[in-house]
Amino acid sequence: MWFKNLQIYRLPAPWAFTPEQLEAALAPMSFVPATSNELLRQGWDSPRNNGMLVHTVNKQMLILLGTEKKLLPSSVINQVAKAKAAELEEAQGFAPGKKAMKELKERVADELLPRAFSIRSNTFTWIDPVNGWLVVDAASPAKADEVIKLLLKAVDRMPLESLRVQRSPVAVMTAWLETDEAPVGFTIDQDTELRATGESKAAVRYVKHALEVDDIRRHIAAGKQCTRLAMTWDDKISFVLTESLAIKGIKPLDVIKESDTSTRNDEERFDNDMMLMTGELAKLMTELVEALGGEAKA
Repeated sequence: MWFKNLQIYRLPAPWAFTPEQLEAALAPMSFVPATSNELLRQGWDSPRNNGMLVHTVNKQMLILLGTEKKLLPSSVINQVAKAKAAELEEAQGFAPGKKAMKELKERVADELLPRAFSIRSNTFTWIDPVNGWLVVDAASPAKADEVIKLLLKAVDRMPLESLRVQRSPVAVMTAWLETDEAPVGFTIDQDTELRATGESKAAVRYVKHALEVDDIRRHIAAGKQCTRLAMTWDDKISFVLTESLAIKGIKPLDVIKESDTSTRNDEERFDNDMMLMTGELAKLMTELVEALGGEAKA
């Protein structure tokens, strides 16, 4: 198992919180399927379907936020409410007013909810208490915020902070492109996005396209800055670094995949992947932070 996206947070290193303590803290908020009248239900679930809320490998902890959401589009509610409003108008001789229409939509939603389809989604979070990383596998900060909000409710006074670096990722990525020089241990790949900072909001995006230095420099001279940059670390992992310091589109390369040849069953394979992933990603994040000037201290 490999995370595809990293929303990165910081804990004290080492973080003196055991898997047993975390298990006990998460238990009161464990996942329970939504009832027929609930639109949304979230809670902590077992990452390995074994009843345990914390899966631990080599001191690294994995937890899972389960979300069940009912699909009830507003267009469906409006359509049914409109039909009912027409019936009311015919019966009473006048159309429902704004307040009556609002109440009608609420009643329709309540009637339709038990028949709505449910969608289940899972969001994994990796906690590295040794090196002080907490990483949510989420493509957007909003999705990560859902995890963090419930985690802070579960773990009293959790000393969690967003990752902050000394230098602006936008400024540093722009400099790497302008000088055509990646930091030690990294190479620049063929995907990038440059955006203007002025009112024009002009943007140019390269996708699997050679980055010609002269073209890139012209865009930078015209006022654009790099907001996304595809890179490869140590010939092992490719990824995209964003302006918000998120790491997206993670792909372990063949050198890592080929090193895993000794697994015998699913449990062994999962644990081996987790140990490999957490070890390599911890090194990647450490070296990336160094390339961005180191961590910003409060």
